[in-house]
Amino acid sequence: MEKKSNIFQKFMYSQRTAPYVFVLPFLLSFCIFWIYPLCSTVVMSFQDIGPAKTEWVGFSNYAKLLKDSVFHTAIKNSVLYMVLTLVLLIPFPMLFAALMDSRLVKAKGVWKAILYMPSLTSVVISGTLFRLMFTEMGTGQMNLLLQAIGRSPIQWLKMKGTAYFALLLLACWRWTGVNMLYFLSGLKGIDTSLYESAEIDGATSWKRFWYVTLPLLKPTTVYVCTISVYAGLSMFLESFMLWNGNASPRNIGLTIVGYLYRRGIEKNDMGYASSVGLVLLGIALIINMIQLVMTGTFKKEER
Repeated sequence: MEKKSNIFQKFMYSQRTAPYVFVLPFLLSFCIFWIYPLCSTVVMSFQDIGPAKTEWVGFSNYAKLLKDSVFHTAIKNSVLYMVLTLVLLIPFPMLFAALMDSRLVKAKGVWKAILYMPSLTSVVISGTLFRLMFTEMGTGQMNLLLQAIGRSPIQWLKMKGTAYFALLLLACWRWTGVNMLYFLSGLKGIDTSLYESAEIDGATSWKRFWYVTLPLLKPTTVYVCTISVYAGLSMFLESFMLWNGNASPRNIGLTIVGYLYRRGIEKNDMGYASSVGLVLLGIALIINMIQLVMTGTFKKEER
């Protein structure tokens, strides 16, 4: 028994085996919760899964996707939402981070807390609050603002333009502070002597930002862009709560994940829903690969 205990201790305290022991929990969770579900989804996408039978249908589900106009609408909505969130949730948080890192802002800790606090709010709660704000009734906060400037109440969530305004306002309210902290951490890694040298050379504040800050913030910007692409394409709960369900007027709020939920959960068509999910994964990978190539992330460093 003592010999077995010594062997176990030598194994656990060995410098060769210790790294594998520490990595093993991650590998197990990665295989169980990512690799296995992904492989199962690939298999299910080639099947017609019913309550009592499962039938192999080949590429039939993907062929139906090509002709599915509702799925095309969901793709357009998700891509549009992703693009608009990228336009808003990269430059503005970067600007706020630069202001927080400068001497212009006082009580920086207070402002950081105020901007970050919305991200701690549940999407269910925040989505419900925004639905009440943008209600078509005259008592809604947004319609009260319109009436204050002499305009009539409108149906915010039944028109595409105003509905996307509500979705984007919710996204900016929740994630501006998070992205700002990402950029702020990137700014802390920039050597202040570079700014001092640029200032000695006569560079203005704008030139210092353009030629020093932006290039050195590139790794952070690429990271924020990558997670924002995924977050934009996978958005579902915000839309679900804003319209109090998965049925928005003329599908103006339907996303790819929302359509996956509709086909897989509401209509119990898991085979078709699996094909929708794999198409979403493919779109996210393609877009992220394109932006990583365009930003030069995959280029080899010159020695």
